Amino acid sequence: MSPIIIAHLGPTGTYAETAALAYGKSIGAEFELIPYNTIAQAIEAVAQQAADLAVVPVENSIEGSVTMTLDALWRIDGLQIQQALVLPIEHQLISIAQNLAEIQTVYSHPQAFSQCQEWLGKHLPQAQRVPANSTAEILPQLADLSTAAGISSPSAAALYNLPILAADIGDRLENRTRFWVLGHQPAITGSHTSLALSLSANVPGALLAVLAKFAAAQINLSRIESRPTKRSLGEYLFFMDLEADGYDPQVTKILAEITDSVEKIKLFGSYCIADFEAD
Repeated sequence: MSPIIIAHLGPTGTYAETAALAYGKSIGAEFELIPYNTIAQAIEAVAQQAADLAVVPVENSIEGSVTMTLDALWRIDGLQIQQALVLPIEHQLISIAQNLAEIQTVYSHPQAFSQCQEWLGKHLPQAQRVPANSTAEILPQLADLSTAAGISSPSAAALYNLPILAADIGDRLENRTRFWVLGHQPAITGSHTSLALSLSANVPGALLAVLAKFAAAQINLSRIESRPTKRSLGEYLFFMDLEADGYDPQVTKILAEITDSVEKIKLFGSYCIADFEAD
């Protein structure tokens, strides 16, 4: 039997790989991890059946939603959330430099910069921040860069045999990222349901009419976020997480009613949320 192919943001050593590995170990089946250069490419790999699943970040407890994931899911059809998993994030400053004064450039993913901005402002105000596709992208080159540093995980530092110059540089100790496991098949049931919709017209009360249906049924929305439709300035679509099973008859009824009153709706599925610890 062929292994389950799991796509994730690469290269080796990213938090996404850690999440994908944790998920793979939990399913009790043979699996293989395949890294991609961007989140969108990892999602597209599943849509094009080059991979069975993708494990992608969707929300961080400090910096909020990962918009690349949301935009890709709205754009790409046919994918379902099979599970959500929450991973603790521990940022380290990785460098061969002897001290912080030697650091001239710091490389990492924009989310990592945002999650460490207070520490960077206090300890490395002189350093240029260069965004990368992932927290691990710069690590293969760091051994040859005496005035550079990267922000990544403890396991990534060990993987590339690089020293940690400063540990636990995140601005908040309780830093968590939620990942979605995406595939073609929906989960059988779940405690949460995610969807996105665009409104038929930008008129007063259009969104309220949708939200009121969930409120009347006492269904809590744990997240609601707007994203531009990319068609016209001021036009938005809305991503929502419901604390309810999408297979519940009451939820099914509301979703059917909403479908008739919005321009477009995409149901990403119902799923359970699991907490994982990084190795």
